Amino acid sequence: MYTHSKNIVTAGIPVAEAKRAVVFLHGRGATAEDIISLSSHLNVDDAALFAPQATNNSWYPYSFITPVEQNQPALDSALAIINELVDEIVSSGIPKDKIYFVGFSQGACLTLEYITRNAARYGGAVAFTGGLIGKEINMRNYKGDFQQTPILITTGDPDAHVPVRRVEVSEGIIKKMNAKITMKIYAGRVHTISQKEIELAKQLIFNEA
Repeated sequence: MYTHSKNIVTAGIPVAEAKRAVVFLHGRGATAEDIISLSSHLNVDDAALFAPQATNNSWYPYSFITPVEQNQPALDSALAIINELVDEIVSSGIPKDKIYFVGFSQGACLTLEYITRNAARYGGAVAFTGGLIGKEINMRNYKGDFQQTPILITTGDPDAHVPVRRVEVSEGIIKKMNAKITMKIYAGRVHTISQKEIELAKQLIFNEA
């Protein structure tokens, strides 16, 4: 089992000059550079961009719906790196309500897990194919108030890695925590990010640019 060393790829406007920040979380087997390149398709020209790189290109070793203990200590390490990054962004002068999150697949699961454990008014979050983590969902982990943070969760039906039922359950939990959440399920969509999803993310999450 492994933990993650801190390795953050940055792009966009320097954080000291930016009005907002976007944290990108890559999927299993991918890289920080892969996911941060998505920024060119979103309205984030005024943002400082950050993408942590997972050790061995994977945030945790097994499926997100295996018992949490099997994905430790990697999962806690990944959550700690995001937390540290968010603290640093806030310290540099960008408030939480101007911080956005974008994740795909394993990175989408991690995005939802992090923000739901630390619910607050963020700029917004996009989880391209993801759900909350664990064989059983541990409600004790989730606290706070999203204060109507806009959140988009998408997935395909069926998806080889992310059961639709888990996406639906995750949406329900996050909605109860006062998020302005949109869930979109695409029939027959393969495990990727489609142009339709990017357009929806721009419309719902990044339309304040």
